[in-house]
Amino acid sequence: MKLKLAIQKSGRLSEDSIKLLNDCGIAVKNGGNLLKTSAENFPLEVFFLRDDDIPQYVQDGVADIGIVGENVLYEKCKDVAIVRPLGFGKCRLSVAIPRNESYNDVKFLQGKKLATSYPFLTAQFLRKHRIEAEIHEISGSVEIAPGIGLADAVCDLVSSGSTLFMNGLKEVEVILESQAVLISQERLDEDKVALLNRLLFRINAVKTAKKNKYVLLNAPNDALETIFSLLPGMKSPTVLPLAETGWSSVHSVLPEEEFWEKIEALKHAGAQGILVVPIEKMIL
Repeated sequence: MKLKLAIQKSGRLSEDSIKLLNDCGIAVKNGGNLLKTSAENFPLEVFFLRDDDIPQYVQDGVADIGIVGENVLYEKCKDVAIVRPLGFGKCRLSVAIPRNESYNDVKFLQGKKLATSYPFLTAQFLRKHRIEAEIHEISGSVEIAPGIGLADAVCDLVSSGSTLFMNGLKEVEVILESQAVLISQERLDEDKVALLNRLLFRINAVKTAKKNKYVLLNAPNDALETIFSLLPGMKSPTVLPLAETGWSSVHSVLPEEEFWEKIEALKHAGAQGILVVPIEKMIL
């Protein structure tokens, strides 16, 4: 028995999805025009699909699980469950208007024409704010719509904002913050759930590792208590005596978001020879 996973064939999430599997020790190749392949060392079958189709394939049971952007998931409104956010493919679905237009609030959109590839989410946003506007659904090159007179504004995905800028637009409203998520059928059988849990165990180890750094430092013994208070680690720091009397080597883990503040405090407390090492996997 194999767990069937649907991922994007090409585009924003494809490379990161393959990388995640490889980081989990699951060897998957995506060469040429493959539509389906099997992992070499894990009971996993991978389908390469258009991202718009992934929620449907998972709902219908063709695939057991899938990796898809929240923007696509919420636009398609399929009966699937979100298993876990994956932290890559981050973007936002936003309303943008020509840069030379003045914008105070969403009332600007009243009676306007909006071009978008996300008609459901756009309509939902307009209803929420009680705005009546005309939606033009187009499949690509949304940013060009105001420049050719097709629309007064657009609702499209934004990452850096450079594409909007190059097309003379400015972002004025964020409708949805999006990232890649792992989704599954609402009801997987017991055997498939067991396989999914094995996969999640690996994903969690990889994702936790990316949020932490392994830190090694030397410290005088009379500063250890202060050092310990700054380095809680997973349970407690590892301490090893050095050849030099009165000194110890301290090993611990620091969360990425606290890293620089902690390092400065450690130096102030007397730590020396601080080494920082990336963590490949972290099992809690």
